[in-house]
Amino acid sequence: MPRCSGGWPEHIDTGFALDAAGVCPQRRAMFPIRDHNPSGRTPYVVYALIAINVLVFLANLGGFESYSAMSRFYYNWTLIPARIEAGSGYHTLLTSMFLHDGLLHIGGNMLFLWIFGDNLEDRMGHALFLGFYMASGMGAGLIHVLTAPGSTVPTLGASGAIAGVLGGYLLLYPRARVDVLIILIVFIRIFPMPAWVMLAFWFALQAISGLGSNPDAGGVAYWAHTGGFAVGFLLTVPLWLRLGGPAFWRIPLGERVGAGSGDPSSSPTRIPRVPRR
Repeated sequence: MPRCSGGWPEHIDTGFALDAAGVCPQRRAMFPIRDHNPSGRTPYVVYALIAINVLVFLANLGGFESYSAMSRFYYNWTLIPARIEAGSGYHTLLTSMFLHDGLLHIGGNMLFLWIFGDNLEDRMGHALFLGFYMASGMGAGLIHVLTAPGSTVPTLGASGAIAGVLGGYLLLYPRARVDVLIILIVFIRIFPMPAWVMLAFWFALQAISGLGSNPDAGGVAYWAHTGGFAVGFLLTVPLWLRLGGPAFWRIPLGERVGAGSGDPSSSPTRIPRVPRR
């Protein structure tokens, strides 16, 4: 996997920073598969973001004509901290969010966006959610630059933005049920748990992993994850306060404040359904 070194774009080494959702997919032993939190609005922005990410990924499946072409591509479109520090390549804070390395990388990111994004789009509205997603992703990229000063390792992936979605989800839907698949060697089981438990574990894992990571070694950009989560959380605070603030903790499914929450559909095996508008 390519990694830019001092003489970009001509010289590329191996290994770059994957802005991957959660843990690297091939190592992941715990990840969500769905939530029990229906949205009342068709998530057109989520659908569009998934479609764009998939189309960009498919467009690059054919590879590159030459090594120099690959070098130029990663230099022009992925996020390279040293380049941002030098005062150029600011557009890569946006373009790097739509690039992925491999099926597991894009699959993990799009799964997280599919599960958690529709509820935030429902609550925020289409335009505001799109701005929130972009701001979270670019904020995550800037935090990665600050935590990896001088790094020439290209970074790509959507999960800085998706981590922002997780931060907003934690604030607005802390008690929504999430079905989490646990894989421990031969033990495989699905456990329903409150969203705050799953998201707190995810955030703690990113922060702890980030403490021992080397930004020049490639791998997972953990500080982009924690940074995106923090940006999304903070951006959601004004909406959270306007809609009820701490009252969300009393709503198991994350309905609007004042809505009934005694529906038996909150059981672990049944996902409630509501008509979408």
